[in-house]
Amino acid sequence: MYAVEVRDHIMIAHSFKGELFGPAQRLHGATFVVDVAFFREALTPDNVVIDIGRAHEALKATLGPLNYRNLDEVPEFAGQQTTTEFLSRHIFDAMAQACRRGELGPGSEGVARIRVTLHESHVARAWFEGPVGGV
Repeated sequence: MYAVEVRDHIMIAHSFKGELFGPAQRLHGATFVVDVAFFREALTPDNVVIDIGRAHEALKATLGPLNYRNLDEVPEFAGQQTTTEFLSRHIFDAMAQACRRGELGPGSEGVARIRVTLHESHVARAWFEGPVGGV
């Protein structure tokens, strides 16, 4: 299995509801380093997994609406706990859609899986991984 991974970051604010979250129930900030890995069985005729530049642009476009935002105020997330795990799935869905639409260049259709990892700190991270065709 071949893979290519691109990276970016976002700075957000949010709060959680429920005793499980302890002090994180209060509004707090987070800087997430975001890695997106694209997997395929065989390389394209150009010997790549996908176009890295286009993948990075798709990631920037996905993260742009979240960057420097209080996620508690984003209508799309109303009523959701915007945990690291939740956000990794949200980003996965957008990147899989970009892949299915061919936005990552010729060969996008051959990507089998995507993994989105959000690094919450140097000691904690979460990810979502699934097939591009849907989960």
